[in-house]
Amino acid sequence: MRLTKQSNYAVRILMYCASNEGLSRIADIAEFYKISETFLFKILQVLNHSGYVKTVRGRHGGIKLSRPASEMKLGEVVRATEDNFALAECFETGGDGINCPLTGTCGFNHALHRALIAFLNVLDEYTIEDLTDNRRNINVLLQLEIAMRDKPKKVADA
Repeated sequence: MRLTKQSNYAVRILMYCASNEGLSRIADIAEFYKISETFLFKILQVLNHSGYVKTVRGRHGGIKLSRPASEMKLGEVVRATEDNFALAECFETGGDGINCPLTGTCGFNHALHRALIAFLNVLDEYTIEDLTDNRRNINVLLQLEIAMRDKPKKVADA
């Protein structure tokens, strides 16, 4: 199974917010992960609608987690951000796979369904806090990013 970029970055956005004290600015997150702000806003709509983040409007606005990272299961985030869990054509509704005479009794379909459930159950064993438990790594990167951005430019010697 391969997760979409939306799910991948949704988890990363939550990790960023969990590692960052206070509000996280959209521009900073987009720059940190090298993604467009437009794509970030699309993901944030899903995260906001699903209750993972709160947005604060205004000049000093940004986003923050709506509840503790320890209460956000990774599997739930993936379920909220993935559009489709079809592992094969026969999982899709209204597609060509529906014409398969074995759809209701197929052993392959059953095995794939069990594999998907097992995959999501394993993700449910982890929280966003678990992913950022070693905050030192993300915080060091965040501090380096801030230091590089705020560093005064050197004036060339004349």
